[in-house]
Amino acid sequence: MTFGRSGAASVVLNVGGARYSLSRELLKDFPLRRVSRLHGCRSERDVLEVCDDYDRERNEYFFDRHSEAFGFILLYVRGHGKLRFAPRMCELSFYNEMIYWGLEGAHLEYCCQRRLDDRMSDTYTFYSADEPGVLGRDEARPGGAEAAPSRRWLERMRRTFEEPTSSLAAQILASVSVVFVIVSMVVLCASTLPDWRAAAADNRSLDDRSRYSAGPGREPSGIIEAICIGWFTAECIVRFIISKNKCEFVKRPLNIIDLLAITPYYISVLMTVFTGENSQLQRAGVTLRVLRMMRIFWVIKLARHFIGLQTLGLTLKRCYREMVMLLVFICVAMAIFSALSQLLEHGLDLETSNKDFASIPAACWWVIISMTTVGYGDMYPITVPGRILGGVCVVSGIVLLALPITFIYHSFVQCYHELKFRSARCSRSLSAEFLN
Repeated sequence: MTFGRSGAASVVLNVGGARYSLSRELLKDFPLRRVSRLHGCRSERDVLEVCDDYDRERNEYFFDRHSEAFGFILLYVRGHGKLRFAPRMCELSFYNEMIYWGLEGAHLEYCCQRRLDDRMSDTYTFYSADEPGVLGRDEARPGGAEAAPSRRWLERMRRTFEEPTSSLAAQILASVSVVFVIVSMVVLCASTLPDWRAAAADNRSLDDRSRYSAGPGREPSGIIEAICIGWFTAECIVRFIISKNKCEFVKRPLNIIDLLAITPYYISVLMTVFTGENSQLQRAGVTLRVLRMMRIFWVIKLARHFIGLQTLGLTLKRCYREMVMLLVFICVAMAIFSALSQLLEHGLDLETSNKDFASIPAACWWVIISMTTVGYGDMYPITVPGRILGGVCVVSGIVLLALPITFIYHSFVQCYHELKFRSARCSRSLSAEFLN
């Protein structure tokens, strides 16, 4: 740690009167996010942003938090047990302590997660990982009054672009962004209609008389597309400039989706410039058509403004182990049932064999649509053993798909509660700002 007594080999955490000693090496990679932040503190301001007070001489840091809850959390992160609620402590209070130290509801045991879900459903208490009053404490520190206005302005800009419900300006900005996404999707869908393509072809044939009249910008759809791309590009650039951590900004999934949605347009424009709008290469090539279809990623931008899509993404992120387990179940079942169905339908009697099951890869298609109870009817067993196997395949598919659903559903409920509470807290801030 770069701040504090340099000669000390360990630091002391004083949490609600209970003292815990941690070595510097352990502190650097400590699982609790708030504790590990102490290692990067370089000034008194940085230290006081993490803890409530500190003693530089004794290298002791004070946290005005629940000591018993921190003891349970410390045992969990050190691998000495599973995270459960502290006895005789409110579930919501313990969850608030978890958020403060950098843990989430997914770290709790399954039984405790159910208790927390039930308690959250019965109350309207809102929690957030963001600590209130940080700016107020900055103003009270030496030298903080001068930096506070600029920091407040940057923080307000970040919240405006990152949290659509944080202020009236953020809601207006989010509404405009949603309108641009909807317009771009409508134009994309309309551009695939036969009449639309015929009209565009007629316009291009008329514009061929002039060398510089060709190009997507001269068509109405091209103009609308350019305006939408301009808005998305400006929004992405501004969000990148005001972000605190540029590397973390680039790694975020939603920002990666923004780049995937914006980049193809500029690539297609460059290809148009170098190959010509009406060149045979562009007409016959598939590259530009693929790039134009990648605009469908724009619809994922709606995840910034709708809790449902955010909940889906967060659930998939937290439940990737359950999703992998589900895929393993399906793959194992496909391997077994496809081999058996190919043998029963095609391998036993070559004279009356079912041509649809001529190979195991072909039978895999029948297995997957049977296990998911879709049943297109394009291929089906005709022998009695094959039909019996088909019934077993359908029942097995229902059972195998239902087994991990409970874990995924529980995580979905937990993620929805967290995002809804965060949105409700921002909404309350918006109401206060509107009244002021």
